[in-house]
This record gives sequence, structure tokens and C-alpha cells, in this order.
Amino acid sequence: MKQLKHKKLWLSLVIIVLLVGTIFTAAGFYFFKVACVPGEKSFLSSDSKVIKKTDSLYREKTWYQKVAKKRWTIKSADQQYQLVANYIPKANANKTAIILPGYMDTKDDMGEYDALFHQLGYNTLTPDPRAQGDSQGKYIGYGWVEKQDIKKWLQLLLAKNGSKQQIVIFGVSMGAATTMMVSGEKLPCQVKALVEDCGYSNVKSEIEHEAKALYGMPAFPRFPLVEILSGINKAKVGYFLADGSSTKQLQKNHRPMLFIHGGKDTFVPTNMVYDNYRATKGPKKLWIAPKAKHADSYQDYPQTYKKQVSHFLAKYVD
Repeated sequence: MKQLKHKKLWLSLVIIVLLVGTIFTAAGFYFFKVACVPGEKSFLSSDSKVIKKTDSLYREKTWYQKVAKKRWTIKSADQQYQLVANYIPKANANKTAIILPGYMDTKDDMGEYDALFHQLGYNTLTPDPRAQGDSQGKYIGYGWVEKQDIKKWLQLLLAKNGSKQQIVIFGVSMGAATTMMVSGEKLPCQVKALVEDCGYSNVKSEIEHEAKALYGMPAFPRFPLVEILSGINKAKVGYFLADGSSTKQLQKNHRPMLFIHGGKDTFVPTNMVYDNYRATKGPKKLWIAPKAKHADSYQDYPQTYKKQVSHFLAKYVD
């Protein structure tokens, strides 16, 4: 009789463990879809495509709409997807800025940055990241996967424009994280400097922050949910979330880098920029746009933003 009770108890415990495990795994797949599968995201603002004359970047955005663009394509680093970019030439320019969009943004969302660099005398090459815009792909890689694609864009740029080309890599949000992540790779000597605007320090840290900020999720069940999501990401995308580290890549970077972040950024917390800034080994500068929210530094401080970028790059790019 006693032995039968023990068996029933153990059976009940096993059923409970399996049930809880199933629930957490299902939740992990749900949050993987929310975070890593392209599509409409309820937590992203749907900005109007109508440009108002009161917009502080009206001139830049309307210039982008009218300027002639060339379509460049490559195969992704893993040879699975066709990736698409806009190339906008500047007459007689020997320097090019590669401009990297943020999470679920496209090359057409970066028009004001194309205009900024064009004004500074640069050609611009602005790719759609895999699974965004016109580029093919199944999953969003948060910059860790995309950094290998950027190396292929560099190869194409040098093949088309020649080895005397000087290159700057610039990115906003996820594009900024991609910029920092690619900084730790072996890059052509033509890459002279990098600029990141509001990039996160680590993919896992950013996912954990959003779980708390967007869903009010406490430490439990945030752990183990993020760990389960990380395991799913490893199986489907190819890396654990903690591996996607901007700071670790920056520790291998010796090129000049400008760090920009909004002082009121709650989407990618402002404190992340200090970890990134400390990590890099090359010449560096940090500018905090005091009242700017996420990815709004240029919009809120257009003249100062342009001065920060132009003065920094003038030291390293002819």
C-alpha cells in the first residue's frame, strides 16, 4: 500500500514536470516568433510615411525620395538568400558609408542618413538586412548573423569602386549592434571608422530588458523563458542569444568609433552605451543626445548630430 502511494506521488510529479515543461516550451516558441520571425510587431510604432514640412529632417527625407538609386544584390554569407541594397553615388567621391537599418526597418527608412552622408561627400550603400525589406530570409539575426553579410557587401563595394575607396560603417539600433559586432571581425583596411547610434550591448540582455519592459515579466518566469528562447534560437538561427555580444566584439576592435545614444532611451537603455564605449580598444568618442528617445537623436538634434558625425569622421577619413 505504501509502495503504491509512492508510485502515485512520483507519477504525479512527473506529469506536473512534463506539463510545466510543455507550457514553458510553448511560451518559448511564442516569444521566438515575436522576437525573431519577421512580421508586424505590436510593440513597434507604425510611423507614417507622409513627410510633413514641420519635420526637422524634411529636406533630407524629401531628397531621398527624389534621388536616383542603384539596386545592388548579393547572396547572403550562408548562400541561402538574396540580399538587396540601395547604392547612391556622390560625384567624384572616394569614400562610401555603409548604412545599416534597425530592427524591422528597411533601406527606405534610412533616407535621412543617406542624405546626411551625401552632404558630407560620401557615396552610400544601404542594405536591407536579411528577412527585412526586399531581402530574403526567415529569421532576424539581431546583427550577429548579419555581420557576416556586411563583410560580403564590403567585398562587393571594393570590387565595384576600387581599392582606394575609404569606407565608414554606420548603423542605428539593430544596425548599430551589427556595426559593433562586425567591428570585431577581420575587415579590409579601407574601413576607416565606424559610427553606432543606440545599439545594444548583447542580444540576450536586450531580449531580457524587453521582456520586463514590454510584458512586465518578473525574474521568474523571465528565467527560464529567455533560456528556452535562446535554445530555440540556437537550433533555428545558429547561435545562443548570449553569444550575440557587441561588447565582446568591440574588445577586438581597434578602429575609431563614435558612439551616440539618446539620454531618454528606454527601448535600448542608455546605460548600455557605456558598456559598449568602455569595451572598444580604438580611438573613440561618446555623445549622449540629452532628451532623445530611441533612435530619435538625429530627429531631435539635427545640427548637433551632423556636427558630431562630421567632426569625428574628419579625423580619420580624407
